[in-house]
Amino acid sequence: MEPEKIVFCKGGGCTAKLGPGALSRVLEKLPKTYDPNLLIGYDSSDDGAVYRLTDDLAIVQTLDFFPPMVEDPYIFGQIAAANALSDIYAMGGEVKTALNIVCFPEAMDLNILGQILQGGSEKVREAGGVLVGGHSIADQDVKYGLSVTGVIHPGKVFANNGCQEGDVLLLTKPLGVGIVCTASRVGEASSKAMELAIRSMTTLNKYASEIVKKYRTHGCTDVTGFGFLVHLCEMLGGTYSALIESESIPFIPECPDYVEEFYLTAAGQRNRNHVEDQVQFMGCSFAIEEILYDAQTSGGLLASMAEEDGKKALEELKGLGLPCNIVGKVVKRGEKTVTVR
Repeated sequence: MEPEKIVFCKGGGCTAKLGPGALSRVLEKLPKTYDPNLLIGYDSSDDGAVYRLTDDLAIVQTLDFFPPMVEDPYIFGQIAAANALSDIYAMGGEVKTALNIVCFPEAMDLNILGQILQGGSEKVREAGGVLVGGHSIADQDVKYGLSVTGVIHPGKVFANNGCQEGDVLLLTKPLGVGIVCTASRVGEASSKAMELAIRSMTTLNKYASEIVKKYRTHGCTDVTGFGFLVHLCEMLGGTYSALIESESIPFIPECPDYVEEFYLTAAGQRNRNHVEDQVQFMGCSFAIEEILYDAQTSGGLLASMAEEDGKKALEELKGLGLPCNIVGKVVKRGEKTVTVR
């Protein structure tokens, strides 16, 4: 018998994450860690951990890896690295060091691994960080990512749940990359849609973070595998609600067509199942619902900002060349956590 052919891209990125419901059930059983210097841990579903070293210095730690969602190994390496680095930027931090995490089949061409690592290392350098090592294991499937350490002032951390009533919600990248990548795997995504998806996924959130940090930002997260709506619900933290304007949501233009053809992900459906009882849609299309639940890979920042600052930040963000917009506002706690109209 011939050996089974190893498939590089079976469908991955942040769609490979465990569902938010399953993950929360496991994490809630873990003993809580009490340390006065642990400013942010896993209990608030934040993007990274923040540990204070001195009155003026804290470290930010994060880790992320996943299987390929594109066929090009070099581009996959760039996307996986950009996605892992993003958590540092979502906390308002500055990248310092990174470690490679590699799972790779021994029977696969090592040149492919070299291309993945090249793509990743270039993104670490672009971030201003230093690649200092890593760890690899033999596996049946390819997986790649980074463990990243950054620094931040303890008083300038962007927690994900710092929203204030009256804030606007600013999204810095378009939604829909999970849907587009799903359509691409069956040969149905246009080259234009895939090019925008790749440009979005390979763009570091460093540049958006630098803009957001100049203004009054009360809360921030990056939109990844749990999709826009789950991440937004985590930001609101049971304290506030949000009103989202569907016409203001930036997304890859071809996505509604792909939704109509049911090029959807299981991750998106897990996201829907997790928070659908907290979300109210008013006059929205099924396509908009799916785009808001869609699992993103290396998605944009979602920032909760004072209204005037949000408007100024948006004008700067437009200069980065990706679709972005103010998508709604934080309001007094209502019956539903999020209303989309």
